[in-house]
Formats: sequence, structure tokens, C-alpha cells
Amino acid sequence: MKKDLHPSNYRFVVFKDMSNDYAFLTKSCVDTKESITWEDGNEYPLVKLEISHTSHPFYTGKMKLVDTAGRIDKFRSRYNKK
Repeated sequence: MKKDLHPSNYRFVVFKDMSNDYAFLTKSCVDTKESITWEDGNEYPLVKLEISHTSHPFYTGKMKLVDTAGRIDKFRSRYNKK
């Protein structure tokens, strides 16, 4: 194997899904400025996620429909006429 090919700063990091507060601990070399105290009492770097396997519609089977300012209703009323 080539020398110095992989990053040397692997450490435990907490990834947290902000939509449902699901968090998991794994090793990563991602840079972050935030930290969190984990269940074991230790402090780890924190990476905030928008979506994870616990909130993604493909894995949950539930679709989240976000209707801002009635866009869907406007679309339906516009194209129902034709």
C-alpha cells in the first residue's frame, strides 16, 4: 500500500439527525467546530445532519409533504382547468 494515503485524524464523531434527534457514534475524519456529550459521558465532535436513514422517506415509507404558501393548491387549481 502507498504510504500516507489515508487520513491520520480518524476519531470518534457523533452524527445527529436534526429532524428527529437521532444520533449515532462512529469513526470519521470530518472537521467540525461543535461537540456533544455522549451517553458514555465522554465529549465527542458533533456533525449535524439534515436527513438520515431514520428520517429519509425511502427508508421510513412515509412521505413528508411541505406545502409553503399553498404552492400545491395553486398548482392544482391552475392545471385542473385544462
